Amino acid sequence: MNFKTVFRIPESMIHRLGVIDIISKFEGGSLEENQWVQKVPLGEQKRSNAVESPDGKLENYRELTDYGPVGGASCQWRGLQSFRRRSCTNRLILRMATPTLQEGLVEEEEDEMQKKVRNEEKLYKIAIELLETEKAYVSRLHLLDQIFFSELLKEARASGSFPEDVVRQIFSNISSIHQFHSHFLLPELQRRMDEWEQNPRIGDVLQKVAPFLKMYGEYVKAFDRATELINTWMEKSPRFEELVLDIQKREESGSLTLQHHMLEPVQRIPRYEMLLRDYLKKLPEDSPDREGAEKSLEIIYEAAKHSNEAIADMERLEKLWEVYSTLGLEGEMVDPSNRLLREGPIVKISFRHNTRKDSHIFLFSNMLLYCVPRFSLTGAKFLIKHRLDIEGMQVKELNAAVIPHCFLVSGTTRTLEFQARSQADMEAWIKACEHAIGQNEKNSESFKSATNSQNQELQQVLESQELGTRAPQWIRDSLVSMCMRCGDTFNALIRRRHHCRACGHVVCWKCSDFKAALQYDDNKVNRVCRACYNILVGQTEGQEKEGRKRGILEKEAGEVSERSLMCSFLTMVDRQSRTRGWFVIARDEPLILYMYAAPQDVKAQITIPLLGYQVKPHSLGDNKCAFQLRQSKQVFTFLAESEELRDRWAEVINQVASGEEPGL
Repeated sequence: MNFKTVFRIPESMIHRLGVIDIISKFEGGSLEENQWVQKVPLGEQKRSNAVESPDGKLENYRELTDYGPVGGASCQWRGLQSFRRRSCTNRLILRMATPTLQEGLVEEEEDEMQKKVRNEEKLYKIAIELLETEKAYVSRLHLLDQIFFSELLKEARASGSFPEDVVRQIFSNISSIHQFHSHFLLPELQRRMDEWEQNPRIGDVLQKVAPFLKMYGEYVKAFDRATELINTWMEKSPRFEELVLDIQKREESGSLTLQHHMLEPVQRIPRYEMLLRDYLKKLPEDSPDREGAEKSLEIIYEAAKHSNEAIADMERLEKLWEVYSTLGLEGEMVDPSNRLLREGPIVKISFRHNTRKDSHIFLFSNMLLYCVPRFSLTGAKFLIKHRLDIEGMQVKELNAAVIPHCFLVSGTTRTLEFQARSQADMEAWIKACEHAIGQNEKNSESFKSATNSQNQELQQVLESQELGTRAPQWIRDSLVSMCMRCGDTFNALIRRRHHCRACGHVVCWKCSDFKAALQYDDNKVNRVCRACYNILVGQTEGQEKEGRKRGILEKEAGEVSERSLMCSFLTMVDRQSRTRGWFVIARDEPLILYMYAAPQDVKAQITIPLLGYQVKPHSLGDNKCAFQLRQSKQVFTFLAESEELRDRWAEVINQVASGEEPGL
């Protein structure tokens, strides 16, 4: 058997193929690779590939004839073996050649380019996800506003099966939220995605609309109460339950409950925050959109924080109301600024009588209540024995060897001794009391500075009018619906109007329960308000028991009217009544319409957010001075005193509702 038979080469091709070609076919290499090997200079070949001849010279076996290597059979065999090793090694070196420096730089540039392209694709996907989820969210808002809210409100007005006010409480400001997303945010996102190739950025869009997300605070705050109302009226009103279940079965509802749909707005702001954080992670540091995206994230974070704080405030007020019910204080108004700092069982001790009594104390931010358990199946669970105001209160530990863990709480009217359950419990009570006292002192300093500033202004006015020496100009009762000192609303039975004989202000009986001699009335003793009494007798505000402090959200009508964009009397018209009031749009809060009962009231009755509302002309019989505020299905009808006044209100409201600066 010869190599012709082994390689199965036709006889006709034996003379045309060299040995190198035959071996190349056998080894699997290409003809071009072997030709490259043949062209390598002889001096570069390894000496192991050469065979020493009998005369001492290196004989090269690369020159092969058509019939094989030159020499005998053994020489031919060694030549073939040497050639095989050399050919395979050269082919391996050729295939594993190290790239040059230039080739490496090119590859790095290609990798960077591919990475940049992949990063841009990820940014685009995040922007698309934001747009698609916004579309789905607007559809859900449409379901809540235009279907659930509208149909339930329509049924409440038509049949009276359930109160209209309940429906409004359930859906809160969902109409304003729907209007904002469907008319502002979604169109802006859609417009930006349509021009993504020319302007690939979303940070500036979110930065422009993010401040309006604070409106979610009101919705989130009312969410728990809304859920309770839904459950209550589903059991209480068959018609309410029938209508809700019918809507839930529709295709657009997706067989989901009303409560499930109402959860969507609560979860939306955290969703914005998550998507924007992912967007910033993929955004290059030198991107022109980075500044806008970072500012948007900051604003959205604040909106989320605002919503969380609204939830916390609502939970705190609910807890406060539960405690008030436990103490039998349901009739008292819950002060939103008050906080329950600590409560718990404790032992009331008396060193004088050597007695101990199991008790319970409640520490609020403005008072400490000492109570005893009340064994009753209904009503209050505790009976209040003593109340100590935080102002003027002191607390300290008692070093009593006989009774450990004792501390003393001293107020302006009473001193109490308590025994805690342990040393740690005593230290916690003392720390909580000290914190309440310190916080009250800080608030008092701020309040006194503001009060002193007000008193200085009042002092100047009163001195210019010669307080007590000249009869004052009385403020008419019709201009005031609440006390001009404490802000409590007047009523004909228990809170009647009284005039201060010194300054002429209209005040309640609590704020006018002071008497002072007035020179203009032959030094007779007359009823005066607290502020005038302090000035007439030369006392400071801190020497008398302070009345209720004005809430942080209360705004005086006179103060707001002085710096308003628009203010006048309007009549609010509904189906059953007409209410005349003093309406104001403040210059520093142009998106809110305040309604006061009178121009000199110290707090507003209602507020209406103007974002998304439109003013439409309206006619009430022959009266052409009416106009309406419309947003979705929510309508407010107002009657102005003249057509000119109606047109001015319409112009201002349209400007502020659309975000324009009124030219007033």
